[in-house]
Parts: sequence; C-alpha cells; structure tokens
Amino acid sequence: MINKISYLDYNSTTPIDPRVLEAMLPFLKYNFANPSSTHHFGQSINEKVKQAREQIANFIKAEPNELFFTSGATEAINIALKGVAECYSSKGKHIITVSTEHKAVIDTCKDLERKGFEVTYLPVQSNGLIDLKDLQKAIRNDTILVSVMYVNNETGVIQPINEISKIAHEKGALFMSDATQAVGKIDVNVDDLGIDLLSFSGHKMYAPKGIGALFVRQKGNKVKLTAQTHGGGHEQGLRSGTLNVPGIVALAKACEIASEEMLQRENAISELRDTLESELLKLPNTSLNGDSKIRIYNTTNICFKGQDANVLIGRMKGIAVSNGSACSSAVVEPSHVLKAMGISDDDAFGSLRFSLGKLNTREEIRNVIQAIHKMLIPTLT
Repeated sequence: MINKISYLDYNSTTPIDPRVLEAMLPFLKYNFANPSSTHHFGQSINEKVKQAREQIANFIKAEPNELFFTSGATEAINIALKGVAECYSSKGKHIITVSTEHKAVIDTCKDLERKGFEVTYLPVQSNGLIDLKDLQKAIRNDTILVSVMYVNNETGVIQPINEISKIAHEKGALFMSDATQAVGKIDVNVDDLGIDLLSFSGHKMYAPKGIGALFVRQKGNKVKLTAQTHGGGHEQGLRSGTLNVPGIVALAKACEIASEEMLQRENAISELRDTLESELLKLPNTSLNGDSKIRIYNTTNICFKGQDANVLIGRMKGIAVSNGSACSSAVVEPSHVLKAMGISDDDAFGSLRFSLGKLNTREEIRNVIQAIHKMLIPTLT
C-alpha cells in the first residue's frame, strides 16, 4: 500500500525504489557536472555514465555501443521509427505494426503515413495475439520494418517475438519491439529474440520518470538511423542533448535490482494477481479480456458488463486502477486495444485494468476484492 492508497496501476508508472533513489541522489546534489565537459570533474561523471551504460546494456544482453539514452520509451520509439523510415526509404516505404500497439507507435506511424509511407496494421485475434499467417501475408519485399510490442500495456498479452523476428528477417526487414512492459519484469535477450531495435522506460521498473533507452543493433546486421534531434552530437550523433545523469544512474540501479529479484517478484506478484482475478471473476457479468495464459504475470483486464469504468474508478476511494481508455480534449474513446480484439464499445467502456507491483500485499488485495464486491454486488444482483 502506497500512502494508504491501494495502488494497482503499475503498468502506468511505478514508485521509485528507495535503493534507486539513494543511488541517484549524489548526482543531483554533488556529482552534477556535465559528462560532456572536458575537465576532470566532467570526465569523472562521464566514467559513471559509461559504467551505467554497460550495466544496462548487459541487462538486455546488448553491447554498450548499442544503447542510446532517451527521455523515455515514447522518444525512443519516435527516434527508431522515423530514423528507420528516413534511412531505409530507398529500399521501400512499407512498415508493418499491430492494431493494439501503444499510441506512441500508432501515432508515429500515422505521421509517417502523412509523409508518404504505407503502414499495415495487423489485426489481432480475440485473445489479443496476432496470427503469424497474417504477418506472412502482409510482409513484402519493400517492407523495411516490422514493429510489434512485446507485452501489451492494457491486457498483458505477450506476442511471439522470436517467431515474428524470424519472419521479418527472412524478408530482409528490420524488427523492432516496444518492450516497455517487459524489461524489468521478465528476461529480455535481444540476441536470442532477434530484435534489431528495442525501447523501454525507467519509470515502469522503479526508476524515475524522464529516462529511457533505445537499443540499436550494431552486431551483424548493423542498423542505421537518421538522427531526429540535432545540437551537439551526443549519443553518437543520434540524440543530441545533455545527458540525464541522475536518471541514467537510477536506471542502471533499477536494472541491477531487477536482475537479482525478478524471479522472486514474479512468483509473489503472479500469486496476488491470480487471487485478485479469480475473486473478481466470481462476480456476475464479468469476463477476462485477453489470453489467460500467454501474458505477463502482473496484469489482468476485466470487463464488468453493464458498468461504466470511469464511474467505478470514481467510486473506488483509495484504490488506483486504470480503465485503459484514451482521454483527449474531453473526448473519451473506448480502448483501441480492446476494440481491436472484437470487444464492443460498451464492454470496453466497462473494463478495468489491474496491474500489480512489488509493493502490493495479500492484505491489500483482500481489501480491494472486498471493496469491489461490496460496491458491485448491490447493482449486479
């Protein structure tokens, strides 16, 4: 429980681990030099950045020169998609992604379409998984990139990344994955998975907001990107701007902690998630959205048929969950992820995402179950 709030929205953001905060504080207070400065102070900080880069790269089984720091996954996705599109346009202008991707991918692809690129948005099955046959039919000789999210942020569904990367590479296309909901929760090995570009954010794994990374393969099939940000040539010229040293140090510490504790977390969190899910699904007119097995261990997305998720959230005093819908300029739309799975607008509006983390407790989950049962049973019976 966080400040007396039962926080079940870890897929949105996580609290900073106290050990991460402790690691980054000296770089906010004392070790503040610019790592690009040539004086001794700056170069000493640059050494810390090098160490952090190596540690983070090792966490995903990459080389240090393949890791580029960004402000988060959204920026990393923009750099990757736009950089590939511009650099490989002579080969082709066709990109493939999935209809259930995060808006960072969808909106960037829409922007590329306005610039003359053709984008195929693969459908998903009712369980949220793509059909590999659809990918095989869609991929062409002029396809330059296939981009598929590793773990869906709303349903937790895990796509068959290894098989997808093989199909992409057989056609000479690059393969990119938004692994924001995977890195820090499960083992991610970019070589074993055949990933050419991978993005993730620190604030999904107990590091602060404002730091993320982009993996760009340099071994074997070297990936080239056209820079989208200019002004100093930082990050090998790919992403100019003074480095966020405290964030980088924090991300490295978060990776270190995750490497030591991931398995323990998985066992504990999955048990809590399963308890929460099974008890909530005992309520009438409820159903699970997404595959029940091929998914990340901390996430469940449940439809409360006939309910309004926004109203439910408003009534859940002291409980933080997500409805998964996008709100913009006072216009509320049903989740594009759930709609792509064939779920009706009404059921999408009645769905809630519960995403758990390492600070959740059994007592807390029992209290949440009781609160939701008490709130819904009078209206459902």
